[in-house]
Amino acid sequence: MWLALLATPIAASANSPVLILPDTADSLGVRTATATWLVTVFAWAMAVGTPLMANLLRRRGLGITLKLSAALIVTGTAVLAAAPWLPVAMAGRAAQAAGGAGLVTAAMSLAGSVRRMGVITAGFGTLGAVGPLLGSTIADIASWRLSMAVGAIALLALPAVMRRADLSAPRHSTRFDGRGAALLVLTATALVLVPRYPLPAVAASLATGALLALHIRSNPTGFVPAALLRTRAFVLSAVLACAFATSYFTLLFTVPQLLRDRTDWSASTIGTSQLAALLAGSALAMLLAAVSARMSRPRVLTILLTVGALAPLTAVLTPWAPLLLLVATLAVFTAGAGQATLAVYATAAAPATQRPTAIGLFNLCYQLGGAFGPAIAAAITLGG
Repeated sequence: MWLALLATPIAASANSPVLILPDTADSLGVRTATATWLVTVFAWAMAVGTPLMANLLRRRGLGITLKLSAALIVTGTAVLAAAPWLPVAMAGRAAQAAGGAGLVTAAMSLAGSVRRMGVITAGFGTLGAVGPLLGSTIADIASWRLSMAVGAIALLALPAVMRRADLSAPRHSTRFDGRGAALLVLTATALVLVPRYPLPAVAASLATGALLALHIRSNPTGFVPAALLRTRAFVLSAVLACAFATSYFTLLFTVPQLLRDRTDWSASTIGTSQLAALLAGSALAMLLAAVSARMSRPRVLTILLTVGALAPLTAVLTPWAPLLLLVATLAVFTAGAGQATLAVYATAAAPATQRPTAIGLFNLCYQLGGAFGPAIAAAITLGG
């Protein structure tokens, strides 16, 4: 449970802007579609921060990783609290997300089993579900800035985790592959921008991806180990995690807007209804994660793929607006159960010395979905 507390509050912070983007935009003097950059930059920093923190964990140990992550969260929260303009607020959100990425990476590296991983990812789903309503409630009582600071609750778990875990650095530290890290960050950044600027971002991602591939070929044991990319289980798990996360985050931001357009429900009714739907999906995700060890991989993948396809199809085809709540349940179930089971599949395929790296790269793919989703939702619902 300490690991869940360490990792999951960042999900509430990530989703807290869902219902308050218009108020945030008014406060910062920008359009609502422009304010979605606060969500995109958060997902981007989570995406690029995850493999960087995983590499730090592998090279310098848990102690340094946890301390740096805590410092980033505190600094980012302070910057966001005082930010007068959108770019400054984006910098604060990026620091929060990078620190959260370190805490998530540490927690998942300590989990060790599908059941513990299921608790963590179900916590992601639960707090992600609570995030929109929690953000709206805090914004109504205090301010939108405080609502985006809920990820700092994770710091309460630090003392307990640091007492119980081995904080020492590895005896044999590998050389840091700076070029590989830079190319991966550039490629991930270009991919994050694809939904907003398709042509230049696709061109940039192809260029940086090609350079990264050449670098991996010349340095197969560097920041992105070639052995992982040759492992079918790892690649399939990472690709599916990205697809499920993209669908989930797109629907998370789209469903409330569709309910506003198609019903006369109030914002609080929409938030409460979506919360109940997402909590139900999170509970089902934890249940699947708990029993997946007794199921074959093809059966688990069949369940995930079937439910994952039903979510967007139902959103597109349903003529009855309240059925959109079922869409939210299906989406969070697929993302939560997928992250738990696929993370174990991905890391089990890696040698023990490369498991922090495997976790980092796997979560990078998941977080890319977290960046794609809000941008796609903005294009669908906000004309962004």
